[in-house]
Amino acid sequence: MRLFFVALSFSVPGLFAGELNSLTEAEQKAGWQLLFDGKNINKHWRNLGQKNVTGEGWAIEKGVLVKLQGKKAGNLLTRRTWTDYEFTWEWKVGAKGNNGVKYMVLEKRGAIGHEYQMIDDSFWLKQPLSLTATFYAVLPRAVKLAEPVRINKWNQSRIKVAGQKVEHWLNGEKVLSYTLGSERVLAGVAKSKFKKFEGFGKKVTGHILLTDHNDRCEFRSLKIRELSAK
Repeated sequence: MRLFFVALSFSVPGLFAGELNSLTEAEQKAGWQLLFDGKNINKHWRNLGQKNVTGEGWAIEKGVLVKLQGKKAGNLLTRRTWTDYEFTWEWKVGAKGNNGVKYMVLEKRGAIGHEYQMIDDSFWLKQPLSLTATFYAVLPRAVKLAEPVRINKWNQSRIKVAGQKVEHWLNGEKVLSYTLGSERVLAGVAKSKFKKFEGFGKKVTGHILLTDHNDRCEFRSLKIRELSAK
């Protein structure tokens, strides 16, 4: 696996300010922790069903975690599970690119979880349940984006799970909120391919997962902090 790193300027909870894959003093005091330091994938991640990251399709390029185009990578799973938290990350896809971050993943169900979609919206525009920051296949974005998804440029995303409330953020804008187990969510699940999974759409303690999709996708500044349920 290729291992390179350099220092760049940006940070996650604020938009692209600070140092690559690092925590400011304020972030540390607020309880944030890094899930990727730009050098070691295995510290916080492993392939689904494996003890470590074994797929050759995951690489580190200049401090960025990359899902390589067309190479078998396998889904990446956090080593521990989470209940109430904020998870932030920066990501980049190319033209027609498609990837996603899943959360509340139960390993016994495989690579199944609530998915925050990451995609080239301009190519997939006719599929509103598949656009960036949707609850993939279940709920669309609730607002029109203030600016389009950035293709071949960095985007920042955030997922917040606090009690039964979930929020999806994109480039500093809250674009979706929903209540776990609500009629709205369960109705969306019933119309989706996830209806066969018992309890899908309800609150569970689970892993976070980076998907193995064919397209190249880049990740950096993956950060998380635990919250008290509200």
